[in-house]
Amino acid sequence: MEDIFEGVKILYEDNHLLVVVKPPNMPTQADASGDPDLHSTMKRYIAQRYQKPGAVYLGLVHRLDRPVGGLVVLARTSKAADRLSEQVRQKTLGRQYVAAVRGEAEERAELSDFLLKDARTNTVRAVAPNTPGAKDARLCFARVGAANGLTLLRVRLFTGRSHQIRVQLSHHGLPIWGDARYGGGKPGEQIALWGAHLALIHPTLKTPMHFDALPPRENAPWRAFEDAIWQAETQIFP
Repeated sequence: MEDIFEGVKILYEDNHLLVVVKPPNMPTQADASGDPDLHSTMKRYIAQRYQKPGAVYLGLVHRLDRPVGGLVVLARTSKAADRLSEQVRQKTLGRQYVAAVRGEAEERAELSDFLLKDARTNTVRAVAPNTPGAKDARLCFARVGAANGLTLLRVRLFTGRSHQIRVQLSHHGLPIWGDARYGGGKPGEQIALWGAHLALIHPTLKTPMHFDALPPRENAPWRAFEDAIWQAETQIFP
């Protein structure tokens, strides 16, 4: 199925799961801005579609940064939430992203850092391993294209730290195009980071499930890399 509700594309739903494409600049969950968020929007969708008069249960399993768009899975039952959260903890819920970065990246690399979040400013930085409060962060990337001084990367997460991809790539000299916070993005630029692939095990059927969503072509970097994005698919990482 594919439907759109208040700007959110719905790729799949059953009694346990809801897989959607979060639009860029929509918060994953309610925040101080008061702007419409993905979690509340999809709770309204469930309430309206299934005519549920009371409170709607919808579990958040993982998140995307506000400016980043792409695939998100939500749990419609507490059982599904528990089992999907366990997949996150066991690192079997696969998340892959495409990112257009400034600079030349090597063919493949794995990045390991320690990140520290400043809750007061909502910023994250790479720090020494023994820094109090720091958390380990790991990802790997593969280069899949280059154009106009940018490199297209396919990124796979092994941990789920706040702002992880943005901070780690910037820390290693590969700032993401359009990232105002960590990459020197300019006003009006939309960050070129997108949640492109999601792999999970269905919480009750136990079957593997794979979902892909392509970034919006109106964002300039994606147009330059259109063919490479189409060809990247999931074969980049075994």
